[in-house]
Amino acid sequence: MARRRSEREPDDELSVGELIDGPTEVLTPEIRAAAFAAPAGHGGDGGPTRDLSERSPTGGGPGAATEAGQPGEADGRRASGAPTGAGQPATRARVELPRLPAAGPLYRRALLTAVPGLGGRRGDGVPAVELAVGGVAVDPERLADYDRVCGFRLADRLPATFPHVMGFPLALRLITAPEFPIPLTGVVHVGNRITVHRPVTVDDRLDFTTWAENPRPHDRGRQVDVVLVGSVDGAEVWRGVSTYLGRVRTPGGGGRRDRGARPAPPATTARWRVEPRVGTDYARVSGDHNPIHTSRLGARLFGFPRPIAHGMWSKARCLAALENRLPEAYTVEVAFKLPVPLPGTVAFGAAADDSGWDFALHDQRGRPHLVGTVR
Repeated sequence: MARRRSEREPDDELSVGELIDGPTEVLTPEIRAAAFAAPAGHGGDGGPTRDLSERSPTGGGPGAATEAGQPGEADGRRASGAPTGAGQPATRARVELPRLPAAGPLYRRALLTAVPGLGGRRGDGVPAVELAVGGVAVDPERLADYDRVCGFRLADRLPATFPHVMGFPLALRLITAPEFPIPLTGVVHVGNRITVHRPVTVDDRLDFTTWAENPRPHDRGRQVDVVLVGSVDGAEVWRGVSTYLGRVRTPGGGGRRDRGARPAPPATTARWRVEPRVGTDYARVSGDHNPIHTSRLGARLFGFPRPIAHGMWSKARCLAALENRLPEAYTVEVAFKLPVPLPGTVAFGAAADDSGWDFALHDQRGRPHLVGTVR
């Protein structure tokens, strides 16, 4: 008799099905060449995310193990355009896509090109292109499901983290481009900053634009920022900046920098039991089906004994705990530290001052999973 799958056990088949589902369009050399001949796009400097390590009482700087381990691609081609300092292009060509790409096939392509012999050497710069898609409507059912999975109340206003999942396929298209300096294999999401300029509602149609900037060295490899901007009727209403680390092993071992004494975390105000279904449920509502979050086998392939929670779920869950105390416009920034294993128990704490909120998520031993601020 076949063994019945436990409700607490991650579904190993979910990510496999998602990896092969749905059409997509490939940014061919011809499309990129045409785009590079177009006028340069706009978009301000998103700025790098700040290192919030000093807000944590223990180690785990930007190089700490986090939510990463995404499969990737590399073919060694470089974007055109004159680079200016540290691999930053002087201009960015703008490519308008007719619709959001499907995330599943992008992961599949990344997995295929990660096979030894099919990849190539990455450059130090970032793609000299920005991708855009217009008129993205909010799916009310998906929003309601997202609210339930992350702990938000059901409302017509979007949580600050929801536009991130709406525009994630566009950012994923950029990250899987051959010119992106870090292959998805082994990428670590070390920080995320979101600015809400005004409340975004279910009736808004968002125009998304994404680009990469600020490639820079790190003592454990190199980092790059991926900016995703949401606009309504030509006005920016939302901006997210995700910082990714590509780890590189060096002869010296890339020892951790001495950050000195760190203040104590906010007092614990809640403890949450994080069940295995959080990985698959968040994958379903976010479209991010990285197998390290949904599959025991996928997690083990990247060095985790069991699946780990999405970092952006952890951020959303913390914001949900502060939901009734957030202003109309604000910036929420987090540094991702240790991964949250599934299942697991986490401790949440938050403290207010005149400038906003400091918050953190820790394990039962006091080690940080996430530290953040709202300003």
